[in-house]
Amino acid sequence: MILRRAALFGRPESERVDIEIDHGTITAIEYSGHLPSSNEHEEIDVDGRVVAPGLWDEHVHLGMWAEYRRRVDLTAATSPDEAAQAMAEGQKHTDDAIVIGAGFRDGLWSVPKSRALLDHYSGSRPWVLWSIDIHSCWLNSAAIERLGVTNADQDGVLRENDAFALAGRLSDVPQATRDEWVHDAIAEANSRGVVGVVDLDLDDTHANWTRRRAGADAFTLRVEAGVYPQYLDEAIARGDRTGTPIAPGVSVGPLKVITDGSLNTRTAYCFEPYLGMDSDNRGSMNFTTDYLEGLLTQAKEHGFMAAFHAIGDEANDIVIGLFESLQLQGRIEHAQLLRSDAFARLAKAGLVASVQPQHAIDDRDVADKYWADRSERVIALRSMHDKGVTLALGSDAPVSALHPLHQIAAAVTRTDDARGPWHPEQRITVTEAFEASTRTSVDVGQPADLIALGADPLWLERAMSHDPSALSQALRSLPVELAIVDGRVTHDAIR
Repeated sequence: MILRRAALFGRPESERVDIEIDHGTITAIEYSGHLPSSNEHEEIDVDGRVVAPGLWDEHVHLGMWAEYRRRVDLTAATSPDEAAQAMAEGQKHTDDAIVIGAGFRDGLWSVPKSRALLDHYSGSRPWVLWSIDIHSCWLNSAAIERLGVTNADQDGVLRENDAFALAGRLSDVPQATRDEWVHDAIAEANSRGVVGVVDLDLDDTHANWTRRRAGADAFTLRVEAGVYPQYLDEAIARGDRTGTPIAPGVSVGPLKVITDGSLNTRTAYCFEPYLGMDSDNRGSMNFTTDYLEGLLTQAKEHGFMAAFHAIGDEANDIVIGLFESLQLQGRIEHAQLLRSDAFARLAKAGLVASVQPQHAIDDRDVADKYWADRSERVIALRSMHDKGVTLALGSDAPVSALHPLHQIAAAVTRTDDARGPWHPEQRITVTEAFEASTRTSVDVGQPADLIALGADPLWLERAMSHDPSALSQALRSLPVELAIVDGRVTHDAIR
């Protein structure tokens, strides 16, 4: 394949080049017209479009995102009653034995959730409603009875490990159907310029991807499949380690551990109490420090990189301390709230901050309510970058959309509406955001994982720097007109 008349991201605007691709690798880059045509080469004229490295989403729950796209949408609910009404409307359009909704954000609701409210609207039909952060779910009486739930509170709510356990039981969609949903989700991701993901689904990702890629010799998405503690012994027995190939385009990813809760559920583990709550709530850890140390030691002994979810500042302090004491590099997933001294510690320990910039925008009102005395430290991209921390941007889909350009826009502008940037001092540049969203470069010898954009994001940044809201919308709507993974076209809006 030869891409003709490409403008390269970050290069002088006047330059146009031709890019030759062979067997999934960039083999030549010459000024336009210097590469001869050949019957052996497919040619695509990108006509001056900006060609950039393909985008990675560094934190995805891919099967869950594929599934949640078919659930009752609760994201617009501003109260328990609105969520229940959305469920009542949604159940009219499904024959599922258990009606499942997803996406409610109750951190700002002025009225508490109750099981009685759900029972009023649902009757005898079982309902399960998932919070936007997946760290809690809300059940009616029929669902509690049908599922044999014994550990919900009086309002029908399960949190953290209890909620995660229920999630596995509810994934009763036939494998073939779920795999078809994932295939559709991958096609949508390709259209957004995604060439690779770190898949952190809560179930057996090794079995999932072995099945999905069985007999395949080509792929449209690179996947690093995370391993949760309950599957670690099995992975070790197979001889797996981070980087071990599983199937075409799929390799073993990190050991993933969810160490604490979330902001919206008010379970992220913090040094200071949450503001405005009746109790002296600081959140909680899901596991003891000794247990986490044992997992890290096991990961080190068997060649697994560790990726530890940590959102609250005390959870981050504990996790960073464990990595330091074991002299082990790895990733902190989210790193949402950090103490000021943690930025340099992350860099010195060689830890990657796997961050979801859209969470800063989605959580700004909740953070201003419960973390108002520390909100300048929430998703502090600039502070981390300036201390030398390696950033890796992702979505945490389905918590936010699997759309790297949205994450880039959030990182660059800290807004997605008419309101001004939230803590604008924590913004990073377009170039820095792209570096944190890609793994390759457009150079000879690099993998042919490429995208062609309908406008130059660097030009947009220069032209709209005075208007962050406009820049945010421009970056979010930036068209991806061509996507190539391993030298194969996966999305084409040019021809």
